Amino acid sequence: MATFATSDQLLVIIDPAARETDGESVRIAKDVLSAGAAAKVCMPDGPEEFARVLSRRGSRRPVVVGDDGALVRAVTLLHRRRELADCVLSVVPVGGTLGVAHALGVPTGAVAAARAVLDGVERRMDLLVDDSDGVVLGALRIPPLAAVAEAPVPVPARGWLRPYQNLVRSLSVRPAPAPAVPGPPARLRVEVDGETVVDLDQPVEGISVAPGGHDGLAEVEVRPLSVGAAATPVRTAGRTVTVAGPDFRYRADGGLAGPVRRRTWRVVEGGWGLTVPGSS
Repeated sequence: MATFATSDQLLVIIDPAARETDGESVRIAKDVLSAGAAAKVCMPDGPEEFARVLSRRGSRRPVVVGDDGALVRAVTLLHRRRELADCVLSVVPVGGTLGVAHALGVPTGAVAAARAVLDGVERRMDLLVDDSDGVVLGALRIPPLAAVAEAPVPVPARGWLRPYQNLVRSLSVRPAPAPAVPGPPARLRVEVDGETVVDLDQPVEGISVAPGGHDGLAEVEVRPLSVGAAATPVRTAGRTVTVAGPDFRYRADGGLAGPVRRRTWRVVEGGWGLTVPGSS
């Protein structure tokens, strides 16, 4: 694992959604990073400017302040520019969806995450790349989980409205979020390194694929549809995974993709680097 010097120059890219969702955490992260290193702070207005800023980083180490979507966007852009292998990314998780960053070992608190950017180490990890040049950092699921009921997304209050919004929230009785449930059974062919694991004649409740970490293999689990007694999941590993069949969607890193009729993912061993705390 490579370590970093405080003399490193940073390019801090603050995602617009992070500024809207949690401006206080953004301010804290910016202050900690600017105090600990030579940091150029950029606040792009949207995805196109985000991409332009990242592509013009020069020798500066990019730091994304944002949620899982912002992290995946940065990895995807660097991959498509064929610059991912030579770039070490850092992230300060701020926003609504932070599960991927946390699972990868990044602290979710603004101060701890910013300190990890300054004092942490580089961890090289595998990732999945599909045949449309998309990337997967965590796990993907087919079919995706479907929420029983969608809760309304709160709109951040601005200025003088925020105290009143907080008061209303404190006085309101908020129902517990509905649990996510599996989607309908699917009939799909799953091939791992060219070998068929399950074919179209076997309906499945779910398929999950995830990069193993740093061994160059993807971990695959297929859960056949159970009738009566629970069916035993089929687990295997390989370097390429192909799923084919009727139109299907999949959820990866918090985003929903598809429908597609065929998709192949391959493992890129040690394909990207992320800054994590030194003790991680």
